[in-house]
Amino acid sequence: MKTTALRIYGKMDLRLETFDLPPVGEDGILAEVICDSICMSSHKAAKQGPDHKRVPKDCATNPTLIGHEFSGRILEVGRRWQDQFAPGDRFGIQPALMYKGSLDAPGYSFTTIGGDATHVRIPSAVMEMDCLLKYTGEAFFLASLSEPVSCIIGALKAQYHIPPGVYDHQMGVREGGTCACLASAGPMGMGLVDLLLHGSRKPSLVVVTDIDQGRLDRAASILTVADAKANGVDLRYANTKTGGNPTQDLLALTGGHGYDDVFVMAPVAPVVEQGDAILGRDGCLNFFAGPTDAAFAARFNFYHVHYGGTHIVGTSGGNTQDMRDALQLMGAGRINPAMMITHVGGLTAARETTLHLPDIPGGKKLIYTQVDFPLTAIADFGKLGQTDPVFAELDRICTANNGLWSLDAERVVLARMPPLKQA
Repeated sequence: MKTTALRIYGKMDLRLETFDLPPVGEDGILAEVICDSICMSSHKAAKQGPDHKRVPKDCATNPTLIGHEFSGRILEVGRRWQDQFAPGDRFGIQPALMYKGSLDAPGYSFTTIGGDATHVRIPSAVMEMDCLLKYTGEAFFLASLSEPVSCIIGALKAQYHIPPGVYDHQMGVREGGTCACLASAGPMGMGLVDLLLHGSRKPSLVVVTDIDQGRLDRAASILTVADAKANGVDLRYANTKTGGNPTQDLLALTGGHGYDDVFVMAPVAPVVEQGDAILGRDGCLNFFAGPTDAAFAARFNFYHVHYGGTHIVGTSGGNTQDMRDALQLMGAGRINPAMMITHVGGLTAARETTLHLPDIPGGKKLIYTQVDFPLTAIADFGKLGQTDPVFAELDRICTANNGLWSLDAERVVLARMPPLKQA
């Protein structure tokens, strides 16, 4: 079967090409990809090319497929997996395979599987590691977003605290504690706050910071103070670009005691250092946002490490159980990752979006691989709808849903946007 897919050949060298996939054989699965949400990690892979830890050194001659936050439906199943999967099954992918201890992952390392493609051949390694997950929901975009949500769930689980006088690590954010989410009005930050408000372990205080007031206002209109209060959480938003001493202001919100848990959602040294400065005793800082600079560093107060027991963790991705947890929370309606999405587009928009992702404002960019239209901000649907009936319909749906993407909007895109033309 032919596929049209975005492949990486080297640093900032992505090409949308049509080619033949190998047969399914005994141990493969053929699938149709419906959507892929573009991750900053894909931009980093494009920027670093073969220097990236997951991109093969020989990608110039054996290009691999980009995109790892995707979902779709199964078309054909090799005999080895026919007792587990069937044509028509919907799926999500956990890309962090850890197959035989390697970092190889769909969307980085394989020549036949990645999210920015119309069709993929799923290799046996994915099934062997139990990383092809059945999805019973209707909205494909939610299954796509289960991967980034699983990364946040993994970060929440990785937090730890050590009570005085013992040496037992108590895992997870501190129940009823204080939590600061720095640079967190973006898509992953909003997902983090959503889970802190509606997950199983809730702090008593959650402070969300950013330097972009527009992003803070959008976050506050979706993750409201009133909803947080109803869930037993005191939610505060703070613009750390304004005011005199933001670090002191943040500490004042805890009565000067500092925070039990701090999440740093941007790879910016002053943000890391601010996170360190506001840690309380036994406070845990999670450096969530991965840098592209291998020499990235920031100052850390080791006086506080010694006398205050502060500590740091870093997480990158989630595991299969984290993704199952994400799907369960979404299925139960407890979290709504649709708030992450601010732009949608067709497959032909994937290349430029991936290459220039840091320069495009807003949150998650969602690519529907079977159709062809430019990357478009949800906020622009109304203007475009003045001359385009499809965008007019999308604007009506999203406006009625507090500006958020939805199953109804997805159905309009799949039914009414121009289909992708394969070479």
